[in-house]
Amino acid sequence: GPAAIREQSTLVRPYQPPLWNFNPLEQLGVVDAGNVNLVPSRIEHSYARIEEAVWRIVDKGVVPITMGGDGAVTLPQLRALHRKYPDLVVLHFDAHTDTYPGSGADKYNTATTFTRAAEEGVVDTRNSMHIGARGTVSVPDVFQHTRDHGYELIDGLEMMERGFKDILAHIHARMAGRPVYLCFDMDFFDPSVAPGVCTPTWGGITAREGFQLIRGLAGLNIVAFDLNTVSPPHDVGGMTAFLAGTVMVEFMGLIAQGLQIKA
Repeated sequence: GPAAIREQSTLVRPYQPPLWNFNPLEQLGVVDAGNVNLVPSRIEHSYARIEEAVWRIVDKGVVPITMGGDGAVTLPQLRALHRKYPDLVVLHFDAHTDTYPGSGADKYNTATTFTRAAEEGVVDTRNSMHIGARGTVSVPDVFQHTRDHGYELIDGLEMMERGFKDILAHIHARMAGRPVYLCFDMDFFDPSVAPGVCTPTWGGITAREGFQLIRGLAGLNIVAFDLNTVSPPHDVGGMTAFLAGTVMVEFMGLIAQGLQIKA
């Protein structure tokens, strides 16, 4: 995923009038820190390396912007952020809740990330939100399992029925003043605009709607941005990686605009 996003990011230009007329990468002093050197087939060893890499960034007061792999990479990042922000909350945009129980060999994987996060206490589940879950699932009661851990879940159908204006107002009311970990899974988008994901699910949002949601997060105290689930073998002409790169720049623009307002 990361290599494909970097390659396609050459198509993303820095300026976006009328939203911003500055280069957010220069404004924020963005640095590409490279990839974390993972240990194949040793997930807990890989988790330790991810946590340490992200902690080195967070400990210096810098906002980490990461691009992955599947949703399994989120848990070690949450561990790192929780060390600095004990009242950390999660805002998770995804077609899936990633709250399956999992045990034994299946304890750590993309489908169990937020179950483990709740059990480990690295997020305040009572003020965390999962938004956009939709489609068919392999077991019953997945949504209830999410809520049993204390998370608020707004599924994809409810999201579209309520509309983005109402959803965004609710997000701001819940998370105002809290350190927010923004987790954005690319399968939140519909496969028609993002086919290159690990688990494509029909009924998602358009690119325009995705940008609208991101821009509507202005004012939140976002302390980390985690974009994941870009799968190049499933992509079509690099369009998903291109969209992912654009989403990242949208987020950078959001942060840079916030800093300008504070100044």
